[in-house]
Amino acid sequence: MKCIPLIGRFLFSMIFMYSSIAKFSDSYVYEAAVKGIPLSYILIPLVGIFELLGGLSILFGFMAKWGAWLIILVLLPVTFIMHNFWAVEDSIQHQLVLMTFMKNMSIVGGALMISYFGAGPYSIDAVKKQQIKA
Repeated sequence: MKCIPLIGRFLFSMIFMYSSIAKFSDSYVYEAAVKGIPLSYILIPLVGIFELLGGLSILFGFMAKWGAWLIILVLLPVTFIMHNFWAVEDSIQHQLVLMTFMKNMSIVGGALMISYFGAGPYSIDAVKKQQIKA
């Protein structure tokens, strides 16, 4: 049972490590520019770096609470700016954007839990905690 948080951290962090790579593509920069994001050619790759750092932090359980806050700070504005379902008129597109919005809010909920409870066993944070007790 002690390995469940490790599996959860792996599954949770996969989306950030995968999507961080895509943030360096021209299509993401273009989409952000169309949405009115200033300096999108700088901000979007920066978001990718933050996603990668937060994802790795959570995966390895190294300063996982800080990594979770980094994910939250990136994901909240991205969700409200890029997935504004309330402004989409096409019903099919509205549903797709709404689902992405809800998925991101669910991920924020998971990140909030990590920011509160930490990484759990089998993490660098847990090893450090054991060394302090000894």
